[in-house]
Amino acid sequence: MTTALIIGGGIAGTVTAMALHKAGIEAVVHEAYPTDATDTGAFLVLAANGLEALRTIDAHGPVLDHSFPAGHVDFISNTGKRLGRKPVSGSEDGGLGARTITRATLVRVLREEAARRGVRFEYGKRLLAAHTSPDGTVVGSFADGGRAVADVLIGADGIHSLIRRTIDAASPRPRYTGQQTVCGYARDVPAPPDPDTYTMIFGKQAFFGCTTAPDGEIWWFTNAPAPELSKAELAAVTPEQWRERLTGLFAEDQTAAAGIIGATGENIVATGAYDIVSTPTWSSDAMVIVGDAAHACAPNAAQGASLAIEDGVVLAKCLRDLRRPRSAFTTYEALRRERVEKVARTSAGMARRTAPGPVKRALRDATLPRRLDRAGGAPTTDWLTGYRVDWDEPVEETAARKRG
Repeated sequence: MTTALIIGGGIAGTVTAMALHKAGIEAVVHEAYPTDATDTGAFLVLAANGLEALRTIDAHGPVLDHSFPAGHVDFISNTGKRLGRKPVSGSEDGGLGARTITRATLVRVLREEAARRGVRFEYGKRLLAAHTSPDGTVVGSFADGGRAVADVLIGADGIHSLIRRTIDAASPRPRYTGQQTVCGYARDVPAPPDPDTYTMIFGKQAFFGCTTAPDGEIWWFTNAPAPELSKAELAAVTPEQWRERLTGLFAEDQTAAAGIIGATGENIVATGAYDIVSTPTWSSDAMVIVGDAAHACAPNAAQGASLAIEDGVVLAKCLRDLRRPRSAFTTYEALRRERVEKVARTSAGMARRTAPGPVKRALRDATLPRRLDRAGGAPTTDWLTGYRVDWDEPVEETAARKRG
């Protein structure tokens, strides 16, 4: 097995291509959109596990250069009471702690690094169909009339993946989690949050988080219960309307959230939050899915990008060491399924608790400080952010260690 056709040039597809390149496997990335068609408004947190996975393929440097750190999280109730603080996993021991970066910047720097290594990208290549030929190779057909042939096809084509449906026509559809995520940027706000810190506010009606960038700009997001809207309907909401809507959600709270939202300019972007907690079938003889195509998480756990990066590195290891694609895909799924489904379930549970009632709010405000005190301020999510990929360990040993 020497060639791979990757569908999707986002985080999952680009990292998979770099990892395959490191494994000695040629990969060509086919991206449906032009090079500049990226979401300029949204930002994300790349957790320690995602950065460490990038480090295994020596690709973390450009991300560190274009992001800023998040060392601690402060928790605030809707009454303004400070519930406690904890360090972000990874930062407390001098390792690669969490970093904040816009999605567009992350995709751009990863693509630039991949191209520098010799990975080829084909843009404006929207896949129409894919099939496996009698000789075992896989063929992709594109809207522009082009075709591509490779030993394997890797679907990194996101939550609405065509490859997932090609592998299994009965595969689950994305589930709306009942919330919208809105990102924005504000300046000239009195008493901005401390740098290197995320302020997380449990509002009565919605959740609010923010951090301060090195230039003083406040990057914020909200997770709020809302009816499902199409992309077109979300795009039709003006920044002024978003400010009015969101400040209303936090107006009764005694926190800084409403003021920060009110000070925001025109750069506001909203998305509906969807997930796929479990996909029964991840692969066929010559096709496999990674990232959101296989397991999309609600945004609450902030792990979507990191899991996609882990997927790409683990899949490349499997194809490196088990040159028969079917065996490689089976091992990849065995190594990844339990973890990603646990993360997806955890994030879904967090989404359901976005705006609890008064009794649950009171219970949370009473118990969270004690939980943080018992932990001594140490991170409590080692299973989540402490995951590491050992690139040099043969995948057979990795699989045996997991089984044992």
